[in-house]
Amino acid sequence: MAGRLEGRIALVSGGLRGIGRAVCEALGAEGAFVYVTDLDAPDAADVGAMIAAQPAARYIRLDATSEQAWQDARAQVEREQGHLDILVNNVGADLTGKVQDLKLEDWRRLITLNLDTVFLGTKTFQPLLAKGGAATPYGSSIVNISSIMGIVGMGEVSAYNASKGGVRLFTKSNALEFADAGVPIRVNSVHPGFVDTPLLRKGFDAWAARTGSTADEMIAAMAETTPVRRLAQPGEIGKVVAFLASDDSSYMTGSEVVVDGGWTAR
Repeated sequence: MAGRLEGRIALVSGGLRGIGRAVCEALGAEGAFVYVTDLDAPDAADVGAMIAAQPAARYIRLDATSEQAWQDARAQVEREQGHLDILVNNVGADLTGKVQDLKLEDWRRLITLNLDTVFLGTKTFQPLLAKGGAATPYGSSIVNISSIMGIVGMGEVSAYNASKGGVRLFTKSNALEFADAGVPIRVNSVHPGFVDTPLLRKGFDAWAARTGSTADEMIAAMAETTPVRRLAQPGEIGKVVAFLASDDSSYMTGSEVVVDGGWTAR
């Protein structure tokens, strides 16, 4: 039985670990050919493991903060495929701390990683996505990974709030821009809650070091404040992205899909 994305071509930024890897796996499971991009060298162990597990995939080393790197990736995809059907802008990092303690260079780095990369991916691949969208019933699909912190605020994560809130509204603006102009690209954002990834644990390690707590204690407390009483697994986010990439979400553009175990429902 063919998957929902059989014959579709996808590119995922930050695709080697955490949510990005789960997205690549979910798209591949639905039949897509996936360009996995990240900063690792092509001969790195994680790259080999990903490609071995997902034969219908190809790796591109991509510094998502570099416009030239995005253009090089587009040239490769255009040369090999001629178009793109799915773009998942997933690259991201976190930054915590009281606003008066944040360094400007750290703020700028976070905005670059979390917001500029979404802009660059969208701008660079828009022509190939428009071409792919013209050949599919409901257009091509851009899925931007935001966060519940792009919807609600939290103390000591102002930089992350700002960056992910920017992703949320950039998504809506692009969705309207393309729809109003008749460009066959749908654009939606996914807003995960607390997901058990290496990035989350690294962030809690840094936060715990300032508070005298431990990362495990903070993660347990976060799970306790989530109505379903647990953190999400990356695969649970990947499946939502696969839905938004497919024709099953044909009437969705400019939407924000919250996947947070009920956290923002309170």
